[in-house]
Amino acid sequence: MKRIAILGCENSHADAFVKFIKEKEEFRDVEVVGVYSDDPAASEKLKEKFGVPVMNGYADALGNIDGLVITARHGDNHYKYAKPYIDSGIPMFIDKPITISEEEAVEFMGRLKEKGVRISGGSSLKQDAFVRQLKEEGEQDAGGKTVGGYVRAPYQSENEYGGFFFYAQHLVEMVCEIFGRFPRSVIAKQKGQQIHVLFRYQDYDCVGLFCDKSNFYYASRMAETTASGSPIPFTYDWYYREFKEFYQLLSGNPQTAPYEEFISPVFVMNAIVRSLEQGTEEPIHPISL
Repeated sequence: MKRIAILGCENSHADAFVKFIKEKEEFRDVEVVGVYSDDPAASEKLKEKFGVPVMNGYADALGNIDGLVITARHGDNHYKYAKPYIDSGIPMFIDKPITISEEEAVEFMGRLKEKGVRISGGSSLKQDAFVRQLKEEGEQDAGGKTVGGYVRAPYQSENEYGGFFFYAQHLVEMVCEIFGRFPRSVIAKQKGQQIHVLFRYQDYDCVGLFCDKSNFYYASRMAETTASGSPIPFTYDWYYREFKEFYQLLSGNPQTAPYEEFISPVFVMNAIVRSLEQGTEEPIHPISL
């Protein structure tokens, strides 16, 4: 059996992952040995719904699991939850936002890389079939070179889970996945409750629109002779694909992206915040661990 624990189980990922384990034959060899949340009601809800054990503390599964799922709503909790398990080298799924602080992101990934901890996660929007299609079309120069793009997604202007960072990674992850992990810079402006961002790449720009508490997603890529764009409806296939990726790590497969790319949205989101606060074009420098 592949034994896992789920920490910070306040969101829908935890429910979806346990449901897959309980119902899908391909994950029959996965066992949830414990769940934990700083919000006890969240873990108790999972226990009532699926019969999974609730742990008293987030480090209680140390030495008893083969993999770790971290799905806390607040990004500041992800590194905290991961720390006790890093030395064990077990693979981890880490939900968005990976973390909020750029400094913490570098320290977090540096420790994971040092210990050979294989990871997956981030925003589930990068798992969307159309987002993947746009990425492939860009890599293959379908319709010619990319000349621009437009991406829309929700954010939450007010919440208790890190403010802008709580939901912003969905839009940022789509941009990074389709157009490249590190834009050269960003320019962000706020109009009412909406935030407009110009993601500046070497040869083109992409426009992003954050809409406050609006659950409408859209992505497009403009090429020299064609354009592809579509609304992106919510689907549980996102959750399935990201859990399957984590399952592959549990099965011994390598992670699918470098650590630097995994935390790239943290640097993009912080640059957006600085641009909003200072009214400046903010550079984004690729990092090397």
